[in-house]
Amino acid sequence: MAVISSLPTKDEILGILESVCDPEIPVLTIIDLGIVRGVNIDEAGVEVVITPTYSGCPAMNTIEINIRAALEDHGYPNARVKTILSPAWTTDWLSDAGREKLREYGIAPPVRSSQDKLALFQTERKVPCPNCGSTATEMVSQFGSTACKSLYRCTSCLEPFDYFKCH
Repeated sequence: MAVISSLPTKDEILGILESVCDPEIPVLTIIDLGIVRGVNIDEAGVEVVITPTYSGCPAMNTIEINIRAALEDHGYPNARVKTILSPAWTTDWLSDAGREKLREYGIAPPVRSSQDKLALFQTERKVPCPNCGSTATEMVSQFGSTACKSLYRCTSCLEPFDYFKCH
């Protein structure tokens, strides 16, 4: 690894961060997730500002390590990672590419708005099946394989699937 002596651009750093995957859902990068809130570059080096998907997310330590490693591999050994909790992350920050990657991976992406008003009317959320596209689905469990997912079942194709919860 050669240390870069000139200051990088924000786009160069974001390009490097495109290679850092979420350890719990490896088809998503941290850019897809929208957890990268900013990149600061100055004479002291590179600082990446991130917001966890939720404050107790167990993957954040691994993500910080992977960010530093990716930047070090590209010549920025003194990169810093700063975590901010406000504003809180929302699934509205997921990129369109990330939503499509989730669907292709078999996880239903979250509905567009993080404000789920259906609960006011005791109406279940219509979650399209990532396998067949049907909205004839039902929640099996509020808790899925990770804290950020619920378990659903499609009543059309009969396949179970994870749903990435809205925050």
